[in-house]
Amino acid sequence: MVLERGARRELERIVGPGQVLADPAQLVTYSYDATPGAPRCPPEAVLLPGSSAEVAAIIRLAAARGTPIVARGAGTGMTGGARPIHGGWVVSTQRLDRILRIDLDNLQAVVQPGVVTEHLQEAVAAHGLFYPVDPQSLETCTLGGNLAENAGGPRAVKYGVTRQYALACEAALADGELARFGARTLKSVAGYDMLSLLVGSEGTLGVITEASLRLLPQPAARGTLLAAFGSLEAAAAAVGATLRAGVVPAAIEFVDHFALRAVGATAELALGEGVQAVLVVEVDGPAPEVARQAEAVRAVMRAAGADRVALAASPEEAARLWRVRRQVGPALAHIAPHKLNEDIVVPIARLPEAVAGVHRIAREARVACACFGHAGDGNIHVNFLVHPEDAEELARAGDAVRATFELAVALGGSISGEHGIGTAKQPFLGLELGPRALGAMRAVKAALDPQNILNPGKIFLEP
Repeated sequence: MVLERGARRELERIVGPGQVLADPAQLVTYSYDATPGAPRCPPEAVLLPGSSAEVAAIIRLAAARGTPIVARGAGTGMTGGARPIHGGWVVSTQRLDRILRIDLDNLQAVVQPGVVTEHLQEAVAAHGLFYPVDPQSLETCTLGGNLAENAGGPRAVKYGVTRQYALACEAALADGELARFGARTLKSVAGYDMLSLLVGSEGTLGVITEASLRLLPQPAARGTLLAAFGSLEAAAAAVGATLRAGVVPAAIEFVDHFALRAVGATAELALGEGVQAVLVVEVDGPAPEVARQAEAVRAVMRAAGADRVALAASPEEAARLWRVRRQVGPALAHIAPHKLNEDIVVPIARLPEAVAGVHRIAREARVACACFGHAGDGNIHVNFLVHPEDAEELARAGDAVRATFELAVALGGSISGEHGIGTAKQPFLGLELGPRALGAMRAVKAALDPQNILNPGKIFLEP
């Protein structure tokens, strides 16, 4: 679709002539996100607002014209949420990238949605503060996207996900009006919790234009351990054993043997040939407590059957362990050009069954599979690796994905721990949610966005 001349003039009056992108070459970048294998969907235009008022004015114009709006941060989402599948206008937050205030007295930061997550972490660390949410893509992803997806990361086991740090938000609603939700206080029960509804709604209920986020004091010390196991199930069982021992680590990351080989970690970490999985465990807090927790974790891992448990001797060695973990996702691309990347989550006690079950599903489907992720909160990233030109292999992998979701739900878990639904998981949402729950969600969407212009075609299957 081509942007009409009249619409372009009106949009340029709102955001300025240089902030309306409509050239086909410019639109390509905004036609896809990080979802593996998803087709490109070019928008009609990309708009670069510089203020909340401009976002609101864009949406008012879109509502008057019935034009779809897709809010976009850095495009790092994994389920197609930022793809403009119905065309329309992409509202990019890349110019809304200011940290407006770091409130040292109340341990809060007020930010615009285009702030890169790592930039906020670095800015508050300079004041001895800590923003714990750490998605895999923290070097590039933005806080607005984190809020839209309720992003998590390795530290969620101790510190929780984005929703736990969102105190208040300003958002432009479907009629183009700005509204504030939440309060800059640690407690508030004034009516429905609309803020929690907005966080994780994938841009389908409003476009977040400002957020007040809770901060914590920076932990005084950290300790990082590596535990190597000769059994997938033993490694998974060690997670629950750690928590039952009264230790709540900042992170417990799981990496299976296939993922270890992909990243070359077997040689780099001097792992034996029989290693089937490793756990990377981080504890933090006051230095004496970190030392105590590290020894407790070491004892639990040994008792759980670990062949080797090593405590990083320096911050540089700890950074090397984390670098290996963070390289797993990109490294899988060297094995197969395409992956079906899912993020199931199950109760901690069911992790051994989940890990064993996923590998059984992969064997039966005859598809290569790598599992890694945030075992500390039961969130495992399941990657089925395929060659897209092999239609038969792709079909088997698709069957494996459905079987994996069915397994997660049967174990009392969820089909998505942090990636959201977008378009990629729409066909499977009914496995977890019954008709009444889905109907209630659709009713909320219809009430807040009666024209269905905010990120249409996401979360719910369309006719």
